Amino acid sequence: MKSITINGSQRESVGKSSTKALRNAGQVPCVLYGAEAKPVHFFAPELAFSKLVYTANAHTVVITLDNGDSFNAVMQDIQFHPVTDKILHIDFYEIYEDREITMEIPVKTVGTSRGVLNGGNLRVPYRKLRVKAIPSKLPDFIEVDITPLKIGSKLYISQLTNEDYKFMHPDNIVVCQVRRSRLSVAGADDDEDETEEGETAEGAAETPAAEAQE
Repeated sequence: MKSITINGSQRESVGKSSTKALRNAGQVPCVLYGAEAKPVHFFAPELAFSKLVYTANAHTVVITLDNGDSFNAVMQDIQFHPVTDKILHIDFYEIYEDREITMEIPVKTVGTSRGVLNGGNLRVPYRKLRVKAIPSKLPDFIEVDITPLKIGSKLYISQLTNEDYKFMHPDNIVVCQVRRSRLSVAGADDDEDETEEGETAEGAAETPAAEAQE
């Protein structure tokens, strides 16, 4: 996974007045939490976070402070101004190379779906998926091949496997599916599948009625 470097300065005061002064100066107050140390309060220019915040990609972060300290981390939480959308505060969590962490990783579809070519609509309910791994094994994105999907087909998270990381979702979560649209036309294989499904459904519906008449 790619990493972004944030150059910041450690805060000497963490009161409300100093926080307001930092924001007025275009700085973003931040806190770095870690499992083995006290929280580190620092700040950095808002522009320094643009490649981290305003992107669909996932990144780890190297926080370098003016006192010489450096930390590997991931963004844990972010707060925006409700009106201006300016960044108000960011929380980071320190990571270690030998400890697993959980991150949301973007989903990237590849291939060409036959169902989409036949006019179906591709739906991707989750633009990001939560995975757990050691930092060096975290992927830049989750690649999902939609080539086999026909109209009505679904791809479940249980069908995505990788030895480097594990998904933190139930197995029945739908990662993507191709739904029928008004403009969709069934292909030869789709017709066969739908006919078989229709016959099965009709048969199932007629059986109780026949038994009732008897």
